Amino acid sequence: MGLALKSARQGIRKKEGGPFGACIVKNNKIIATAHNTVLKSKNATCHAEINAIRLASKKLKTWELNGCEIYSTTEPCPMCFSAIHWARIDRVYYGTDIRDVKALGFNELTISNFKMKRMGKSKVKIKDNFERSACLTLLQEWSKDKTHLY
Repeated sequence: MGLALKSARQGIRKKEGGPFGACIVKNNKIIATAHNTVLKSKNATCHAEINAIRLASKKLKTWELNGCEIYSTTEPCPMCFSAIHWARIDRVYYGTDIRDVKALGFNELTISNFKMKRMGKSKVKIKDNFERSACLTLLQEWSKDKTHLY
């Protein structure tokens, strides 16, 4: 989670996107780290998790990321959770939840990962509130100097 937080802060500093970072690990080795680049790319799909999945797939030369775990500073949105499911990532760890970023003004769909997992019968394991305090601090830092809400 430390690398996801670090990447998110880099993205904030560069004004590339919101306060979101992700890191993919396989067999205790870092495969990919990324942050949100929605503003930089002018592309609404460039969330931290999607960017990390793209990098990991390129590095591992496969779309199938089974055996991988993803650490995300905030609960993945429905698009990102779906990508995690489709990439067959084994487990997602996240710090803050969708309600936390919705309260900051982000245009979030408030469908939890647990609900998506249950409704879609996904095999992805979920660990919420992982290093929540550090992830909340990230959101507080960002909210002092909001770049742009989307």
